[in-house]
Amino acid sequence: MLKVYLAGPEVFLPEAIELGARKKRLCSEYGFEGLYPFDNEISPTSEERIDRRIYRANEQMIRRADFGICNLTPFRGVSADPGTVLELGMMAGLGKRVFAYTNTVRNYLERSKLHDTLTYESSGNVWLDADGMAVEDFGNVDNLMIDWAVAEHGACPIVRHDAHPAEIYRDLTGFETCLRLAAEAISKIA
Repeated sequence: MLKVYLAGPEVFLPEAIELGARKKRLCSEYGFEGLYPFDNEISPTSEERIDRRIYRANEQMIRRADFGICNLTPFRGVSADPGTVLELGMMAGLGKRVFAYTNTVRNYLERSKLHDTLTYESSGNVWLDADGMAVEDFGNVDNLMIDWAVAEHGACPIVRHDAHPAEIYRDLTGFETCLRLAAEAISKIA
C-alpha cells in the first residue's frame, strides 16, 4: 500500500486530529495509507526543543511517504501555509509525486488585490504592491514556483475548489479529487 503524506494548515484547527482521521479514512478508500503529521508521537519530556522534534518527525514521515497531497488554501494571508510549502518542496526535491488543492478559486493576483492596494504600471505591464514590488500575474493559484512544482511533480495542476468560507480549511472536496487523480496517475504506471 502506497503511503501519502498529508500536508496542510488544518493541523492548526482545534479539531485537527479528527480531520486528520477523516483524511486517512478517505486515503484508505483509495488504497493508500495516509501519513498525518499528528501521527507522530512527540514526548514533551525530552531535553531537545519540541519544535525541532516535530520538524524531524515530519521530515522522516515525508521521507517514508511515496507521494504527498498538500492543502494550499491561503493561510494567514494571500499565500499557502509556509510550512506546507516547505513540505511540498521537500517532496519535490526528493523526487516524489505531489498533488495539491486549494479551497478557493481566486488566483494569486485576485487575492493580492483584496489584501493590498495594487497599482497597474502600464509601461512595464506589471501590477505593483504598496511597497512597489511586482505581483505575479500568471493566473496561478500561488507563486509560480509552487504551481509548477505541483504540475511538474504531480503531472496535473493544483485542484481549485470553491469551499464555503466557514469550511475553507475543513472541506475535503479538493482533497478527495487529489486522491482520485493520484490513483489514476499511479494506475497508469503500475
